[in-house]
Amino acid sequence: MKRRNFLNASALGAGAVFLSSCETGAGSDPSMDGLKSLVDDIQPITDEERAARIAKAQKLMQEQGISALLLDAGTSLKYFTGISWWPSERPMVALIPAKGALSFICPGFEENRLREMLSESTKVYAWQEDESPYLKIAEAIEKSGISNGKIGIEERVRFFIFNGVKEAAPHLELVSGDAITIPCRMIKSISEILLMQKATEITTAAIKVGFKALKEGCTPATFSEAVAAAHTKMGSSHAFASCNFGEASAFPHGSGKPQILKKGDVVLVDCGCTVEGYNADISRTIVFGASPTARQQEIWDLEKKAQAAGFAAAQIGNKLHEVDDAARKVITDAGFGPEYQLPGLPHRTGHGIGMDGHEWGNAVKGNETIIEAGMCFSIEPTIAIMGEFGVRLEDCVFMSDAGPKWFSKPSPSILEPFE
Repeated sequence: MKRRNFLNASALGAGAVFLSSCETGAGSDPSMDGLKSLVDDIQPITDEERAARIAKAQKLMQEQGISALLLDAGTSLKYFTGISWWPSERPMVALIPAKGALSFICPGFEENRLREMLSESTKVYAWQEDESPYLKIAEAIEKSGISNGKIGIEERVRFFIFNGVKEAAPHLELVSGDAITIPCRMIKSISEILLMQKATEITTAAIKVGFKALKEGCTPATFSEAVAAAHTKMGSSHAFASCNFGEASAFPHGSGKPQILKKGDVVLVDCGCTVEGYNADISRTIVFGASPTARQQEIWDLEKKAQAAGFAAAQIGNKLHEVDDAARKVITDAGFGPEYQLPGLPHRTGHGIGMDGHEWGNAVKGNETIIEAGMCFSIEPTIAIMGEFGVRLEDCVFMSDAGPKWFSKPSPSILEPFE
């Protein structure tokens, strides 16, 4: 297979200066002045690229003795076909055979809508309301030239569909489709990386808007609403904008208790958007309206050191667990932990990212997966100190042929969340 040449960091990454109203504790409603769509120049995933994805999946199936791959509504369906479909109780699935053309099985009353999304030559097996969709799936498998063997079931195929196919076609062996879908989706193309880079650029700008909106006495919703509005104005689909103050920042995914911002609070935010279905994920930690205390500065500096160690370990040929090992060692050597104990790092150091915010490719203890060019994952070794505060710096990397490249450049200092 022809070797890809993955992008340099020089054309990528966040920029611009952080305009802080947090230094004084002052603030106002977030200004959207100057924000405009940043997606006018993007290149969506092409039909040709999706055809290449299907070809890769078929090659993997042939190598592993799997006769076909069954896809339910969800991310992998969109990845291979470009079709987004609501996962209702009426099955609409795609079948990718190891050889030959893919086909679809759908409710009869939805056939015309589905055909609008397909080429004229694509085979559709429609089932009526009083018919079994599972017998139709079995028919589609048989008419693809498959009389026996293994059928790969993608991980998000719902159990009632799996069970229905099992009963309708007991002669077939239903197996996990992970060996097909994971190698396809975990290795990103240049076009996928560029869409993720655009989502990162937008999220970076939106977080800056959110920080400008903070003011003494506000709640986390002030930040979250400002980020959501900025995401939308810049042309992306808002995904999430979490914000926690003070002691609540020690909870990796936030606290449900009421929070009111005051000067000197640690503020931990975690935000993301999508562009053409591809995700960004960034976390930043600052101190609001005051200079950091010695304790806040010490823990922030330790977090930055741990993130840098994780990045240094993210090298082609290393194993993904080595990223977690390196970041965690910095934190435990400073007297925290060990393992997942608090105070310390209570979760994995990173997760894969792509069309799903969390995908395969986790930087976690025991993950022996070899790091390859095209993988994308976060590096975010939280330090959580219950009753005090938490610090997380999260940026995602893509693996180029030459090693890791940041989507968003790490925070320079506790007073400067972005370059």
